Amino acid sequence: MNDLTISLDGASKIPLYEQIYSYIKQEIQTGRIRSGDRLPSTRALCRYLEVSRSTVELAYEQLMSEGYVEAKACRGYFAADVEGLYQLEGPVPAGRDAEIPQTPSWPYDFTPNGVDLNSFPYNAWRKLSRESLVDDRAELFRLGSPQGEYGLRSAICSYLHQARGVNCTPEQIIVGAGNDYLLMLLATVIGQDHKVAFENPTYRQAYRLFENLSFQICTVDMDEKGMDAAKLEASGADIAFVMPSHQYPLGIVMPIRRRMELLRWAGKKEGRYIIEDDYDSEFRYKGKPVPALQGCDSREKVIYIGTFSKAIAPAIRMSYLVLPRPLLKRYQERSGFLNSTVSKVDQLILKKFIEDGYFERHLNKTRALYKSRHDTLLSCLKSGLCRAGGDGRQGKKTEDARGNTGPRFRISGEHAGVHLLLHVLNGMTEQELIDRAKKRGVRVYGLSEYDVEPRPEAPAAILLGYANMSEEKIMEAVKILEEEWMS
Repeated sequence: MNDLTISLDGASKIPLYEQIYSYIKQEIQTGRIRSGDRLPSTRALCRYLEVSRSTVELAYEQLMSEGYVEAKACRGYFAADVEGLYQLEGPVPAGRDAEIPQTPSWPYDFTPNGVDLNSFPYNAWRKLSRESLVDDRAELFRLGSPQGEYGLRSAICSYLHQARGVNCTPEQIIVGAGNDYLLMLLATVIGQDHKVAFENPTYRQAYRLFENLSFQICTVDMDEKGMDAAKLEASGADIAFVMPSHQYPLGIVMPIRRRMELLRWAGKKEGRYIIEDDYDSEFRYKGKPVPALQGCDSREKVIYIGTFSKAIAPAIRMSYLVLPRPLLKRYQERSGFLNSTVSKVDQLILKKFIEDGYFERHLNKTRALYKSRHDTLLSCLKSGLCRAGGDGRQGKKTEDARGNTGPRFRISGEHAGVHLLLHVLNGMTEQELIDRAKKRGVRVYGLSEYDVEPRPEAPAAILLGYANMSEEKIMEAVKILEEEWMS
């Protein structure tokens, strides 16, 4: 019989039976109690520990239910054979803490994925939540339409037509919990016998998703206007994933001529489609918002996907897919049985949020906020790092510590979205810039993170997002970058 040197803590909030159970389980997991070793009887152990017999029996029952201990008739309790099993629990080996990645606290974080949640209309959302649940409506808690509730789809349809020029009906819209889910749903609709072309660099999440779903994938080179239609034709792809209103991460706004070229490419053959990801088109700082590519599509070739994550908040997990009519029947046949992934209560709140004008007011407020931060960042860059004159793209010919003359950095992608790019012209590497900024508590992001295929000839570039940084923080952070990058 194995002697157990259990030390119980009567003052602990953990029940005594749990302390006994945890001790014996850990001894078995670590091999100090080996398979087949006999455990003390409940009577003997309760006398030794000076606890009630029922306390010991509870601990043994839990151990038996989890398979750590076996009871043999007329013989007693024995440790079970768990050797070689994956240990879900147990002590952390010495030095493991050093291997666990810690999330650092950054005084300044230029994340391109930021959203200002301080401006979220909490009072309005709380009010609409109460109104949605004020009546005992059992209907709210039943399964709804797989595509999302018709009222919400109708509100989205009206908004898309007015704000983005999208031509669709509520029947074409599918509401889902995030773009990832909707792209996986789309994969079941179109089938896997397609080759999908992505821009390079691109939104890596979408690329990885199609790659993991076993689609054939490729990349197509870009120029200053976006994806090259001639190279797309040569790639053999029949689906193109593009972000024409604001390419991520380069920030390119695709001109109308290139859009027409892509639509002509799609119209040449049956089964070709364009997936238009319109993720942050609400934010534009020069001219009017560019209409969606879908609005120019007369041959039902564009699959449009959008989200409320940037415009409202990421946590509401609400995105929408607009299917061309020819794909609707295929959706019903292949995926119509899948239930909606968004609760009806949340859908009703968002519907009221749009219809009652809260969404438009929130967008106007957020645009003004981001515009102010955008202007502050540009002003700081042009007067400091970029040494800009004229249109902000021509720098003074100054000499840096390396003996280089000419502009140090160049700005692009600043007319839309919530980030811009800083292209490096003084020979510093991307990693060098990131490391120097990190020493002073400033987090910046390298463009190479978004490269699917290496671009060895591309100069280093840094992404600077400004959505969740105040004007004061932006000015302080740019001053630090100037000190570190121009010394």
